[in-house]
Amino acid sequence: MRIEAVGYVASKARDEPRAQAFYNGVSSVPILARLEIYGMTLPSFGNHQDFAIMAIGEDAATAPDNTPGLSHDASSLEDLRAAKADLEAAGIVVVASDHGVTQSLYFHDPEGNEIEVHVDTSDSWKQRRELVARSNPLEIA
Repeated sequence: MRIEAVGYVASKARDEPRAQAFYNGVSSVPILARLEIYGMTLPSFGNHQDFAIMAIGEDAATAPDNTPGLSHDASSLEDLRAAKADLEAAGIVVVASDHGVTQSLYFHDPEGNEIEVHVDTSDSWKQRRELVARSNPLEIA
């Protein structure tokens, strides 16, 4: 088996309408469909399915930080400065990092899931693979 790309990421949410408002509102990801029978919302960046929000109920426990599982998901975008401004205007704390081959913003959705959005800045990693393993603070005005 050879996996060629990530198909989609599914995120669990206690408050699915709040998560839907975050992804559709703050992040401007259009809602493609809603599967009521599964309590699932499917936002889309333009493909058939890019992301899923699965309702698990208000009484669901929070997973401790030291448990196995997905750490964060990452998506590419065109304008890092505009994304930072939009997130901060919505009251979201943002941390910016320069990874050499990408510049990234890290923040959390309403459920505490970490999200990364990034812009590619170099394809030098194609010649030197170790370049993907760097991280420095990034100042974005």
